[in-house]
Amino acid sequence: MNAWAWTALLLHLGWTAFAFGVRAAQQRHRTGDAGFRGISGRPGQPSWWAGVLFVAALLGGLASPTAALAGLPPLPGTDAPALHWSGLAITLAGLAGTVAAQTNMGTSWRVGVDPGERTALVTDGLFAHVRNPVFTAMATASLGLTLIVPNWVSLTALAALVIAIQLQVRVVEEPYLTAVHDPDYAGYTTRTGRFLPGIGRRTP
Repeated sequence: MNAWAWTALLLHLGWTAFAFGVRAAQQRHRTGDAGFRGISGRPGQPSWWAGVLFVAALLGGLASPTAALAGLPPLPGTDAPALHWSGLAITLAGLAGTVAAQTNMGTSWRVGVDPGERTALVTDGLFAHVRNPVFTAMATASLGLTLIVPNWVSLTALAALVIAIQLQVRVVEEPYLTAVHDPDYAGYTTRTGRFLPGIGRRTP
């Protein structure tokens, strides 16, 4: 199990480093702005919880393989090679999707939302199929990491990420995009699923 824990740890560190560190450096080089906007809302509000849970999920993804290396056992019935290999394949697909979707965003890439800022509405590439491909890919990678090291820490981190993504999209980003880009965004939401193709489209 230690080999799989090391694999998950290295993948998580590499994923986090690229998705935030390298991508922010690229953004700063291209635009002079790293793209970080921080946590939205006041403490206790749903938008605030979205940011807090997102950070907790990232820390949990780091803590899970670390705990496994320290001796935390996997969940009952989950220490199976087929499960770990499936997790590795899913993680790599999620990592590739994250890179592709973030690249697809170009200069519109941000972490968080500034209500007073206006960026271009991206609807091509992966965004032609789902409205939030970055989050879909990140959730996919987190699912894969959970399968590689299936303990209660990784399961909790996955749940925190899913809740954070739902709150961030529904409470923070969709109201912002509606305010800034209607009617273009309204039309986009009727054609394109929220996280998966065809699922979560708005009624015209």
